[in-house]
Amino acid sequence: MSRLSRIARCGLRAAGYSGRPGTGRVLTVAVPRRVLVARAIAVIAFAGTGLAVAGCDGGAIGQNTPLNSGQSFVSDSYASTWFNVGSRPPAPKVSGTSVTGKPLSLATYRGDVIVLNFWGSWCAPCRAEAPALGTLARQLSSRGVRFVGVDIRDEPDAALAFMQDFNIGYPSFNDPNDQIALQFQGAVTPAAIPSTLLIDRAGRIAARIVGGTTYSSLKPLILKVAAESS
Repeated sequence: MSRLSRIARCGLRAAGYSGRPGTGRVLTVAVPRRVLVARAIAVIAFAGTGLAVAGCDGGAIGQNTPLNSGQSFVSDSYASTWFNVGSRPPAPKVSGTSVTGKPLSLATYRGDVIVLNFWGSWCAPCRAEAPALGTLARQLSSRGVRFVGVDIRDEPDAALAFMQDFNIGYPSFNDPNDQIALQFQGAVTPAAIPSTLLIDRAGRIAARIVGGTTYSSLKPLILKVAAESS
């Protein structure tokens, strides 16, 4: 089977179809056909950007770069990299529009720890990690931790439904053409979907997680960054 065929089948699975091609069976909840098709197309289109969909097509993971001065731990489709203080690349000054159509800028959260999660409603691993992200966002807000999403290659209706399904209360950038993701080239590339970047209070990238994360693995990293002086 060709790589494109594997990606297409992965797109259908992530969109909500199961079984052999052509069966049209829905895996979980009923979703409008236009949303399912949009999610599947998004997976195929996203593959052309050079980034990868974690958990699909072999579970690609991000590669280390000269900027990665910390230790990197890689297992299957999950990779966590810590950046030492003094060797952290600055996060780009990202601004744009949220999935609800409102202006959104990372500068608003300067002085806080920012958890920046790259996701898409069409991405199965994103759905798996979403409950943990929503819970941590609520639990850690009193410690000056702010969660922000970057919704990649998605339809606004599908993104809003995803956020409602998983009780995601924090804002997300609408990034249908990967323009926000591309701003991180030369700093710390997200490298896969999902990916999560931890930005310290000084606006520098402290850690990168490539692949789906969990409550137990993400919380200690966030608390480590939050405990640092700015």
